[in-house]
Amino acid sequence: MCDLIARTGRLQQRYENGCRLVAGCIPFRYRISEEVGDDSDCGKVVEVLMISSSGGPGLLFPKGGWENDETVREAAAREAVEEAGVRGILLDLVGEYEFKSKTHQDEFCPEGLCKAAMYALYVKEELDSWPEQETRSRTWLTIPEAVENCRHAWMKCALEDGFCKWHQDKGHELIQ
Repeated sequence: MCDLIARTGRLQQRYENGCRLVAGCIPFRYRISEEVGDDSDCGKVVEVLMISSSGGPGLLFPKGGWENDETVREAAAREAVEEAGVRGILLDLVGEYEFKSKTHQDEFCPEGLCKAAMYALYVKEELDSWPEQETRSRTWLTIPEAVENCRHAWMKCALEDGFCKWHQDKGHELIQ
């Protein structure tokens, strides 16, 4: 049983110019490589955490509506706990991505347009129970595995063009 409760509903959602504002993250960790001659940083491999989709096949990164009573960073960290059951250090914004939601069309956003702010989250804790554990499973993947299994094109872009570039420029500082 989880003591945390996921937020639901649209009453507190933020909108801007007809777009629903969304916050999310790409949770990551380092695993010691077992490969001989591996040329990764200090023998460590980056893994990202993805969650199952409640609406079909493929995997996702945690994300959800940014609400009026929180900052975008707070929303991203909250979604990581609610959907993936992880906590950590929320690092830099890796990018903003626009997409069209088929399931979240409403009076404020009839076209279902969304704009997501995605952050890098260095995972420090995996919770034993979390609000959406009954509807979502979580899986650690290497970057190539994550690209292959990612459900949405915009999330692939966030991973490849946002997170990977950020990690190459700044993220490697974490493993020293």
